[in-house]
Amino acid sequence: MSQRQSATRDMTSGSIVRQIIAFSLPLMFGNIFQMLYNTVDTYVVGNYVSTQALAAVGSTTMIVNMLVFFFNGFSVGAGVVIARHFGAKDMQQLHTAVETTMAVTFLMCAVFTFVGMAGVRPMLRMMSTPEDVMDDATSYLTTYFMGISGLLVYNMGSGVLRAVGDTRRPLFFLVLTSVLNIILDLFFVITLHMGIAGVAWATVISQLISAVLTLALLTRSTDIYRLTWKDLRVDMCVLRDMMRVGLPAGIQSVITAFSNVFVQSYINYFGSACMAGWSVYNKLDSYIMLPMQSTAMAATTFVSQNIGAGKLMRVKQGVAVSVSLSVAVTGVIALCLFLFAEPAVGLFTDDPAVIAFGALFMHCNVFFLLANCVNHTLAGALRGMGDSRGPMIVMLSCFVGLRQVYLFVLTRFIANAPMLVGLGYPVGWVTCCIAELTYFALKWGKDLKKAEIAPAEESA
Repeated sequence: MSQRQSATRDMTSGSIVRQIIAFSLPLMFGNIFQMLYNTVDTYVVGNYVSTQALAAVGSTTMIVNMLVFFFNGFSVGAGVVIARHFGAKDMQQLHTAVETTMAVTFLMCAVFTFVGMAGVRPMLRMMSTPEDVMDDATSYLTTYFMGISGLLVYNMGSGVLRAVGDTRRPLFFLVLTSVLNIILDLFFVITLHMGIAGVAWATVISQLISAVLTLALLTRSTDIYRLTWKDLRVDMCVLRDMMRVGLPAGIQSVITAFSNVFVQSYINYFGSACMAGWSVYNKLDSYIMLPMQSTAMAATTFVSQNIGAGKLMRVKQGVAVSVSLSVAVTGVIALCLFLFAEPAVGLFTDDPAVIAFGALFMHCNVFFLLANCVNHTLAGALRGMGDSRGPMIVMLSCFVGLRQVYLFVLTRFIANAPMLVGLGYPVGWVTCCIAELTYFALKWGKDLKKAEIAPAEESA
């Protein structure tokens, strides 16, 4: 019992603020170290290879995200089901959910490797990738997809741990493999002169090691989420529950990432310096988004566990806490990066043109991310409630539909300028914030009335 208490986190009782913070902090630090994989790639190619290589790494990010985000949608669905059984203390169903999750993961690894490697050239052509970037981008992506199983297995294994409240041990694995990735990056590029292929191999090797460590933990654990290989199978009822939440989330992520491929094509029009500046901005932007992503994941697990325990008023209080924490932390980071945009971009390159473009995008967009805090946290909470279709429709309408209409009309009939193209992101964020607040209020009001639970029955 002591091992369970130390390794898992029951979020159905105790202080909500402390529960959300204690869950989110290791998760946020873990996300930081996971992002170091690609950030170090960007730093190394920007400083030791070429501007073209830097542009190549940045322009391939959207393609990687299309496949990884779809898989992560399934991860969300699996986490909701596992967390709900954990909150309900239904250990037999929790065990079945873990075995189903990992069985499907291994099958999807094979599919994603094949699809990713086969689609490299067609996707790069669709993005209007310039010829001076094409070879580097092809080399990086092909190697990356050869070893993508490591990323997928680690993400799903850590998702199982998150669902039962354990965010600390995945962090330890990421710290170890991130340090290894930095060492391998420098060794392959500076010592062996492997160029952009070297940074790709460094990432692949590090991710495979993190996957092996996670599988070892799940297999050797004596806790309730233990992976038992002889029981590995796909339970169709459990899989349907996972897909009911995970499929809309995956579809939303893929279509959003696909639409961002077209955003990238608008950026590509302005040449490799603008592409590199956009790449660095997106890298920094990804770090700004870490608090909101971490609190959104915390909200999903918190909501799932408490719905499993039947504590709906605690769910409402937890969502309010998650949104408040996300906005507060993101606001501080956004202010720092706004004030020090040029030095931040300069960490990745010394090219004045690239620094100018990166700082321009940062100054225009950074504070609009506060609206995105609301978007991600509410979407995470709704998925924890079992509603994945609603946030999918809202986010696709704003992040894809409205954004693409804005960019098309802007560039065809008004003005085609880097700053205006970059503002395509905030247009979607702000509109989505308004729509999702409205949807969540309606959704929560309906469920609260159905539950017929008085606020006085539960406390924070």
